[in-house]
Amino acid sequence: MPQPAKSYDRLSGLTALVTGGGSEGAAFSVGKAIATLFAREGARVAVLDIDGARAENTVASIAQESGAGLALIGDVTDEAACAAAVKACADRFGGIDILVNNVAIVPRGSRLEQIDPADWRRAMDINFNSAFLMTRAALPYLLASTGKAVVSIASVAGLRAYSAPGYGAAKAALIQLTRDLASTYGPEGLRANVVAPGHIRTPMVANLNNAADWEVRRLVAPLALEGDAWDIAQATLFLASAEARFISGVCLPVDGAASEIGPLIAVQRHRARSA
Repeated sequence: MPQPAKSYDRLSGLTALVTGGGSEGAAFSVGKAIATLFAREGARVAVLDIDGARAENTVASIAQESGAGLALIGDVTDEAACAAAVKACADRFGGIDILVNNVAIVPRGSRLEQIDPADWRRAMDINFNSAFLMTRAALPYLLASTGKAVVSIASVAGLRAYSAPGYGAAKAALIQLTRDLASTYGPEGLRANVVAPGHIRTPMVANLNNAADWEVRRLVAPLALEGDAWDIAQATLFLASAEARFISGVCLPVDGAASEIGPLIAVQRHRARSA
């Protein structure tokens, strides 16, 4: 989808911290799209990335929206680094209203014997444990705020098997953590939700498939579309905003209904379209 052209100040006066928010060049990763759209909607946005240049790239995009941005460098698998990033954001902007847990990697191997235990632990640390560490560090600020929203970016691989056990297991755990956050902290006004992207064309996967593979990714969804970073950013914005004030503990697939269709029907439809 094209970049959203209109803004409605849905996050005016709020501060958001987005992990994995960096990007390279002119391309929009999911994190960069979220941070840019949040700024367009009036939020002050801190962008946390392990690569400072990538974080600065997103902050430059925020500046183009006349927004206030802050580039933070840190390893989200390190407890002290998470606490330091949260404090830096709160010190700069006076608090934190919204936390977006977005960082992710996909470990190599579709069979357990192919996965190095060190790669498995790293994937769990980045894809799941980082959300625990960041949310834990941010909770005092979130509970003191008026926004009080946590949105985590999981995956439909956390809902269905995609032959990516190291990735899917971590994303499934992230979905369950979100349910528990919503249940535990709901009485204190905190909302916690998950966006579960399906097949999304982003810089992270741009070089992983050939033209035929991209066509299958597009056609496997009943909508016969492939999503992009802006689709995820729009869903994240909704769940972070007051428009979703009565929505918590929800996992929202953004996948063109791919996770709702049986695999046999999906293949039959693909073959029918190709005939």
